[in-house]
Amino acid sequence: MSTSDVSSAAPIRGNFEQVSDGPWAGWWKWSGKDPFEDGTGPFYVKRDERGIVTGFRPEAKNLNGHGIVHGGSLMTFADFSLFMVAASGGDEVNGVTVTMNCEFVSGAQAGDLLTARGECVRAGGSLVFARGTVLRTGEDGREEAVLSFSGTIKRAKRTSH
Repeated sequence: MSTSDVSSAAPIRGNFEQVSDGPWAGWWKWSGKDPFEDGTGPFYVKRDERGIVTGFRPEAKNLNGHGIVHGGSLMTFADFSLFMVAASGGDEVNGVTVTMNCEFVSGAQAGDLLTARGECVRAGGSLVFARGTVLRTGEDGREEAVLSFSGTIKRAKRTSH
Protein backbone atom coordinates (compact mmCIF):
# COMPACT_ATOMS: atom_id res chain seq x y z
CA MET A 1 0.00 0.00 0.00
CA SER A 2 1.37 3.39 -0.90
CA THR A 3 1.23 6.40 1.39
CA SER A 4 -1.41 7.95 -0.86
CA ASP A 5 -3.74 5.03 -0.01
CA VAL A 6 -3.69 5.91 3.70
CA SER A 7 -6.80 7.79 4.82
CA SER A 8 -6.82 10.03 7.87
CA ALA A 9 -10.51 9.29 8.52
CA ALA A 10 -11.44 6.20 10.50
CA PRO A 11 -13.36 3.62 8.42
CA ILE A 12 -16.14 3.68 11.03
CA ARG A 13 -17.11 6.48 13.42
CA GLY A 14 -16.20 5.32 16.90
CA ASN A 15 -13.35 4.17 19.08
CA PHE A 16 -10.51 3.57 16.57
CA GLU A 17 -6.80 4.37 16.44
CA GLN A 18 -4.82 4.47 13.21
CA VAL A 19 -1.69 2.33 12.89
CA SER A 20 1.13 4.59 11.73
CA ASP A 21 3.98 2.17 11.05
CA GLY A 22 4.83 -1.45 10.32
CA PRO A 23 2.97 -3.86 8.04
CA TRP A 24 -0.43 -2.59 9.20
CA ALA A 25 0.29 1.12 8.57
CA GLY A 26 -2.86 2.80 7.30
CA TRP A 27 -5.15 0.25 8.93
CA TRP A 28 -7.15 1.01 12.09
CA LYS A 29 -7.37 -0.84 15.41
CA TRP A 30 -10.43 -0.75 17.65
CA SER A 31 -9.30 0.89 20.87
CA GLY A 32 -12.02 -0.42 23.15
CA LYS A 33 -11.49 -2.90 25.96
CA ASP A 34 -11.92 -6.56 25.02
CA PRO A 35 -9.32 -8.71 26.83
CA PHE A 36 -10.19 -11.95 25.00
CA GLU A 37 -10.11 -10.35 21.56
CA ASP A 38 -6.91 -8.46 22.42
CA GLY A 39 -5.27 -11.73 23.49
CA THR A 40 -6.28 -13.49 20.28
CA GLY A 41 -5.46 -10.70 17.82
CA PRO A 42 -4.54 -8.00 17.13
CA PHE A 43 -7.24 -7.42 14.51
CA TYR A 44 -7.40 -4.48 12.11
CA VAL A 45 -9.95 -2.74 9.89
CA LYS A 46 -9.95 -0.29 6.99
CA ARG A 47 -12.25 0.87 4.24
CA ASP A 48 -11.13 0.48 0.64
CA GLU A 49 -12.82 0.79 -2.75
CA ARG A 50 -14.73 -2.46 -2.06
CA GLY A 51 -15.91 -1.45 1.42
CA ILE A 52 -14.97 -2.59 4.91
CA VAL A 53 -12.14 -5.12 5.16
CA THR A 54 -10.66 -6.57 8.33
CA GLY A 55 -7.20 -8.07 8.73
CA PHE A 56 -5.37 -10.56 10.94
CA ARG A 57 -2.04 -12.35 10.72
CA PRO A 58 -2.16 -15.39 13.05
CA GLU A 59 0.87 -16.22 15.18
CA ALA A 60 2.06 -19.38 16.94
CA LYS A 61 -0.28 -18.56 19.87
CA ASN A 62 -3.24 -19.03 17.49
CA LEU A 63 -2.38 -22.61 16.47
CA ASN A 64 -4.05 -25.82 17.58
CA GLY A 65 -2.40 -29.17 18.29
CA HIS A 66 -2.29 -29.96 14.56
CA GLY A 67 -0.19 -26.87 13.80
CA ILE A 68 -2.94 -24.97 11.97
CA VAL A 69 -4.89 -21.92 13.11
CA HIS A 70 -7.33 -22.94 15.86
CA GLY A 71 -11.01 -22.68 14.95
CA GLY A 72 -11.59 -20.54 18.05
CA SER A 73 -9.08 -17.98 16.77
CA LEU A 74 -10.81 -17.92 13.39
CA MET A 75 -14.20 -17.54 15.06
CA THR A 76 -12.92 -14.70 17.25
CA PHE A 77 -11.65 -12.91 14.14
CA ALA A 78 -15.02 -13.61 12.46
CA ASP A 79 -16.84 -12.09 15.46
CA PHE A 80 -14.67 -8.94 15.26
CA SER A 81 -15.35 -8.84 11.52
CA LEU A 82 -19.09 -9.29 12.10
CA PHE A 83 -19.14 -6.06 14.12
CA MET A 84 -17.03 -4.18 11.60
CA VAL A 85 -19.20 -5.32 8.67
CA ALA A 86 -22.33 -4.48 10.67
CA ALA A 87 -20.93 -0.95 11.04
CA SER A 88 -20.23 -0.55 7.33
CA GLY A 89 -22.88 2.17 7.20
CA GLY A 90 -20.48 4.39 9.11
CA ASP A 91 -21.27 4.21 12.84
CA GLU A 92 -19.75 1.79 15.36
CA VAL A 93 -22.21 -0.89 16.51
CA ASN A 94 -22.26 -1.43 20.28
CA GLY A 95 -23.80 -4.69 21.36
CA VAL A 96 -23.34 -8.38 21.92
CA THR A 97 -23.35 -11.32 19.54
CA VAL A 98 -26.51 -13.37 20.05
CA THR A 99 -26.01 -15.84 17.18
CA MET A 100 -22.89 -16.77 15.24
CA ASN A 101 -22.78 -19.42 12.53
CA CYS A 102 -19.45 -20.48 11.06
CA GLU A 103 -18.49 -22.97 8.37
CA PHE A 104 -14.82 -23.97 8.18
CA VAL A 105 -13.91 -24.17 4.51
CA SER A 106 -10.12 -24.65 4.67
CA GLY A 107 -7.23 -24.21 7.08
CA ALA A 108 -4.75 -21.41 7.68
CA GLN A 109 -1.17 -21.30 8.93
CA ALA A 110 0.66 -18.96 11.29
CA GLY A 111 1.84 -15.99 9.24
CA ASP A 112 -0.93 -16.21 6.63
CA LEU A 113 -2.61 -12.91 5.80
CA LEU A 114 -6.29 -13.33 6.65
CA THR A 115 -8.87 -10.75 5.65
CA ALA A 116 -12.64 -10.70 5.92
CA ARG A 117 -15.32 -8.96 3.92
CA GLY A 118 -19.05 -9.12 4.11
CA GLU A 119 -22.31 -7.28 4.13
CA CYS A 120 -24.75 -5.88 6.63
CA VAL A 121 -27.96 -7.72 5.73
CA ARG A 122 -30.24 -5.62 7.95
CA ALA A 123 -29.70 -3.05 10.69
CA GLY A 124 -32.79 -2.60 12.82
CA GLY A 125 -33.35 -0.72 16.04
CA SER A 126 -32.36 -3.60 18.29
CA LEU A 127 -30.89 -6.32 16.03
CA VAL A 128 -28.24 -6.20 13.30
CA PHE A 129 -27.74 -9.08 10.85
CA ALA A 130 -24.49 -9.50 8.93
CA ARG A 131 -22.51 -12.15 7.05
CA GLY A 132 -19.12 -12.54 5.49
CA THR A 133 -16.12 -14.65 4.55
CA VAL A 134 -12.63 -14.94 6.03
CA LEU A 135 -10.11 -15.18 3.19
CA ARG A 136 -6.48 -16.27 3.04
CA THR A 137 -4.31 -14.29 0.63
CA GLY A 138 -1.65 -16.43 -1.00
CA GLU A 139 1.81 -15.32 -2.08
CA ASP A 140 0.40 -14.99 -5.61
CA GLY A 141 -2.21 -12.50 -4.32
CA ARG A 142 -5.15 -14.85 -4.88
CA GLU A 143 -7.79 -15.12 -2.17
CA GLU A 144 -9.14 -18.44 -0.90
CA ALA A 145 -12.04 -18.86 1.52
CA VAL A 146 -11.12 -20.15 4.98
CA LEU A 147 -14.38 -19.60 6.87
CA SER A 148 -17.85 -18.28 6.11
CA PHE A 149 -19.84 -16.65 8.88
CA SER A 150 -23.16 -15.03 9.66
CA GLY A 151 -24.46 -13.59 12.87
CA THR A 152 -26.86 -11.41 14.76
CA ILE A 153 -25.88 -8.56 17.07
CA LYS A 154 -28.18 -7.29 19.82
CA ARG A 155 -27.60 -3.57 20.18
CA ALA A 156 -26.66 -2.41 23.69
CA LYS A 157 -27.47 0.99 25.12
CA ARG A 158 -24.30 1.00 27.22
CA THR A 159 -21.15 -1.03 27.58
CA SER A 160 -20.58 -3.36 30.51
CA HIS A 161 -17.30 -1.67 31.51
